[in-house]
Amino acid sequence: MTAAESGAVVPSGEQKDNAALRGKVAIVTGAASGLGRATALALARAGARVVVADLDAQGGREVADMAGGHFRACDVSDLDANRALVEFTLEMYGGVDIALLNAGVATGCGVGEDFDPARYRRAMGANLDGVVFGTHAVLPALRARGGGSIVATASLAGLAAVPLDPLYGANKHAVVGLARSLGPALAPENVRFNAVCPGFAESRIIDHLRGMLSEQGLPVIPAETVADTVLRILTGDGTGECWFIQAGREPEPFRFRNVPGPGKPVGV
Repeated sequence: MTAAESGAVVPSGEQKDNAALRGKVAIVTGAASGLGRATALALARAGARVVVADLDAQGGREVADMAGGHFRACDVSDLDANRALVEFTLEMYGGVDIALLNAGVATGCGVGEDFDPARYRRAMGANLDGVVFGTHAVLPALRARGGGSIVATASLAGLAAVPLDPLYGANKHAVVGLARSLGPALAPENVRFNAVCPGFAESRIIDHLRGMLSEQGLPVIPAETVADTVLRILTGDGTGECWFIQAGREPEPFRFRNVPGPGKPVGV
């Protein structure tokens, strides 16, 4: 039985040189700023051809110009918009090899008196639907290439409890579960699916937390550190992995404990 058949994570092997990315076609969502911007530029430096996707047209076009690529406005919470993004990429470059599904927003509400259905739907639409819809839209293009790689941006909030923002924790846990499940499921098709789980990293999503982080002396992870980790994932061969990124530590796949198996029936 293969790792994919058993549902186990397929572990990373030796990291390949970034030259392996030369000529590859990559879609990066949420690429107008922060982690997406840093990764789009890192991919371009490695020789990839990049399509920058974001709702921020001005920022997105600036990044696309810097990357020597193309910009496409895209609301990742809309399935048809994801499909149109892939079609645009096929028109521009003839195929797709890589998708970084990175777009995300802060929740901005809890589940008590401050619950706001509109904010909740917005966060779930960007943080979870954007990954599901993006994956659905890009899979046919990856299959047409004989395989490819998808990396979803999750968070340390997908690996631990988040009492200050339980809804954000919920949608990021969902992305982690999706990566762990789709990794082995897609492995027979030569499509790798992984997630990156940064802590407090340089992006707009932490703007409302900067004061608290400063007061508590918590370092902000440079966006470039996240981008470097994404490139490590793309040039490795693991799938179903969720790479944590924490200040002062070397990024690596998080080691999940196995779920306990069934015990003996009572009285046996």
